[in-house]
Order: sequence, then structure tokens, then C-alpha cells
Amino acid sequence: MIDPPAEAEKTATHTPRIHDLSPQAIGTGLLAAIVGFTSSFAVILQGLRAAGANEAEATSGLIVLTIGMGVSGILLALKYRMPIGVAWSTPGAALLVVSANTLNSVNEAVGAFIVSSLLLIIAGWFRPLGRLIEAIPTSLANAMLAGVLLSLCMAPIHALAADAWLAAPLILTWWLVGRINRYFAVPAALLVLVPIVIWTLGVPADFGEQFKASLIPHIIWIQPVFEPQALISIGIPLFVVTMASQNVPGVAVLRASGFNPKAGPLIMNTGVFSLLTAPFGAHGINLAAITAAMMCSPDAHENPARRYWAAVVAGIAYLILGLTAGVAVLLITLVPSILIEAIAGLALLGSFSAAIYAALSDVDQRESAAITFLFAGSGLAFMGVGGAFWGLLVGGLMYFFAQSRRHKK
Repeated sequence: MIDPPAEAEKTATHTPRIHDLSPQAIGTGLLAAIVGFTSSFAVILQGLRAAGANEAEATSGLIVLTIGMGVSGILLALKYRMPIGVAWSTPGAALLVVSANTLNSVNEAVGAFIVSSLLLIIAGWFRPLGRLIEAIPTSLANAMLAGVLLSLCMAPIHALAADAWLAAPLILTWWLVGRINRYFAVPAALLVLVPIVIWTLGVPADFGEQFKASLIPHIIWIQPVFEPQALISIGIPLFVVTMASQNVPGVAVLRASGFNPKAGPLIMNTGVFSLLTAPFGAHGINLAAITAAMMCSPDAHENPARRYWAAVVAGIAYLILGLTAGVAVLLITLVPSILIEAIAGLALLGSFSAAIYAALSDVDQRESAAITFLFAGSGLAFMGVGGAFWGLLVGGLMYFFAQSRRHKK
């Protein structure tokens, strides 16, 4: 049996990098990038819009996010010779939707993005902080995530009530394709929905001009505003949900596949790219879990030491997708907002079901997890601070007192 770290070190000494490239790695890398982008970019747009971004600012955020995670993934894969996947924070975008009522402008959101990025860098550099986040009970972290995702996951039902003729084909396609391959369920639903919307509702008279303009990427600087309430209700929960639901599972996927990188430098890398892209509307870049699992599998190559090229190819594909992201945004603008929310909900349903199961599976922690879930999903904005923060705080206190009582007994 091949020991991936030892084999990778041997390959790095004796084999030029280009000789490690293989058709399997190219195919898996392209598939990972396409799935990663098409399955959740609607969630990202919805989150940025909810945070107060206009269409141009939301497009800018999507472009720099995609390019940033492409460059980050290429650098990590080539440096460590491991299939290290990088993605945007999909749960973080859902958090923006839930907590948007605590923001007065997109400028405050950008300030929160910057603070979250700085916390990621510190967590990667100062390991006690990283261990502190990792020490948050799994049940509470998952309960907060499930609460954040709840309202978006209900959107497909609301869409059915609002326009069943458009929502039903979307949901049916997602369900049918998901029975065959869950990775393609949301992209297939999008492919069905856009032509139906165009046929039913038509396109603007100046669509051709808009299409030409969308081919040129436009990046917009958004002046950050550091509002304390926004930093508490968005910045800190964004950092926690990114660490708990993205970075920690991302490292776990690598280690489960036999690769053992130090987590700190990986988190620092994604934190730095999050910081660089935040002023242009990007809410967060982090380690990938689902697409990383694809690139760590034997589908990328039978030799684990050569699988890192799948991550490199995925990074290159993200660069191309980022430069053409304006076209995706243009097509999405043709779709009614309730259906965009429905697409986002379908994309997050798997994450929600996994999170709620993990949150409530431990009987001893079930009550504190339930309180965390209810606070996070309530849409509460107490003292200008969103429910995700209060849920984690109140649930954490309940968990602490419950544990103290058990120890005394």
C-alpha cells in the first residue's frame, strides 16, 4: 500500500512536476471546479445582495472570490504536492442572508469580511486560537450552522407557493438528477430553469449589449466601514462558521485520505486571500471539503503522490470561471429572486440535513444545541447583533452549566 506523504516526498525529489500531470487529474480537477462553482454561486450572489451589494458589487465579489480561490488552490497544491482544495464559504454566504438585517450598508459587510479574514490569519498563525475554535462543541457549531441555513432551505417551498409552474420543474430536475449523481443536481436544475424563465418571461431588449458587457470582468473597490455591531453579528460568526464548517472538515478530508499537512499554514493562506479580496466584495475563502474529497480520491490518479495536479487544474479552471463570472450573473438576473433563493436552498439542503443531524444526535447536548439552532434560525437582531452570535453564546452557556453539573454528580 502506498503511504501518500512518503511517496509524495520521494516524487518531489526525483520527478519534475510536469511529469506528474495525468488525464485523470485533468478530468477530476475540471469536474471539481465546475461542480464547486455551479452548485453554489447562486448562494454567494444571494448572500452579497442581502448584505446590501448592488448588482455590480455582487458581480465583483463573485469574480474576485473565484479568482482568489483559484490562485490560493494552485499555490497550496504546488507547494505541498497535495490535492488541497480551496473554496468560498457557502455557509458564510447563507449567514449574510440571515443576518442582513443587522447591516446598514454593504460597506459595513466589507468591514466584517476584513475582520473575519484577520481572525482566520491569526487562527492559522496562533494555534491556541485555532484550537479554541476547534474546541467549540460539535453539536453547537452544527446547530448554529443549521439555524443559519434554515430560512434558505425553506425557500424552495415558498417558491412553489409563489410560482409553481416555474418552481416545480426546478425541484423535480434537482430530485431526479440527484438520484443519479448528487454533484450535478443543482447545476442540472439551473440548466433547466434558465431556458424556462427565458421562454416564459422573455429577455430584456438590450440583452445582447448586456451580454457583451458581461464578458469583461469589472472589479469594484468597496470602502470598508468598521461598525461594532456588524463586526459582532457578521464578522465573528463568519469566522466561526468558516472554521467549524469549512476549514476543520477540509483538513479532516486530507488526513482521512492519508495526507497530513500542518493546518496552520493552510488556514493562513486562505485567510490572506480572504483579506486581499474582501475590499472588492468577497466574503471569505477557505479550505474545501466536498471538492477536496473528489480530488483526493483514486479518480484523480491511482498514485496519491500525483493527485495534487487535480487541485492545480481546478485552480486554473477557477481562474477562467472567475474571468467569465459576469455571464453567470447576467443569466441569473433573468430569474425571479424567489427562484434564486430556491436554488440556493436546494444547494444547501445536504449541508443543512448533515448539520441538524450532527447537532441533535448527542442526547446529553441536545437541549443546548436546540437553543443554539432556534436562536440562529430566528432572524433575531437583539442590540443590533444577529441571532447566530446569540445562539452560540446562549447555547454555549447552557452547555457549560450542563457539563459542570455532570462533573459534580
